[in-house]
Amino acid sequence: MQQQQPDRLRMWTEQGNVTISQLFFLHYKKCDIQDDEALLILHMLAFIDQGNHFPTPVDLVERSHFSHEQVSRHMQRLFQKGYLTIQQRYDEKGVLFEAFSFHSLWNRIIDLLLTEKKEEHELTQKDHEGEIFRLFEQEFGRFLSPMESETISMWMDQDKQSPELIRAALKEAVLAQKMSLRYIDRILFEWKKKNVKTLLDVEKQANQFRTVPERTSAPAQKTNKVPFYNWLEERD
Repeated sequence: MQQQQPDRLRMWTEQGNVTISQLFFLHYKKCDIQDDEALLILHMLAFIDQGNHFPTPVDLVERSHFSHEQVSRHMQRLFQKGYLTIQQRYDEKGVLFEAFSFHSLWNRIIDLLLTEKKEEHELTQKDHEGEIFRLFEQEFGRFLSPMESETISMWMDQDKQSPELIRAALKEAVLAQKMSLRYIDRILFEWKKKNVKTLLDVEKQANQFRTVPERTSAPAQKTNKVPFYNWLEERD
């Protein structure tokens, strides 16, 4: 009995495995693939993995509980949806043969995945944008006017300013005690002109304007510092 167990395990492992991406199981329902069709796809992939690239309905009937009519109907639906195609290929000896292909199905699943990622990113972006409006109302201590809301929207939609940079520009205005959209707009304009794109760029730009180098003739304790830079007085 103990000798039979290793033989069973070796027989199991030597048969090989059909590798199916988890993405198939996660998205086949969204591709309008029925459970029976999904099972048929798995059987067909098993045949392909074993070297039979063009299993017949008879092959599939012998391996499953599907009837010949069911196999034909499921395959026809997969053909109609464009998920199953027939390709012509050449073997190692240059002989032409026909083979089933599910490449269109894999491409469809990848498109679904990318669309979901894009939608998730857009939702996250909308959350950030909503946070920007709330932050402005908090700092202004009042609701934004329609004109002010439109201006902020234009920064994001037309000027393609990121919520992070808009938040940083608002912080600059708060520190300078110049709470106006005109002042913040000027900050964003200057940053865009100077190719400021990240918060690290913002920090470097702010440090450049806020600190004046020490003069050799003045005592160290009297180093001149400009606490805030007036962006409205920026000149080329």
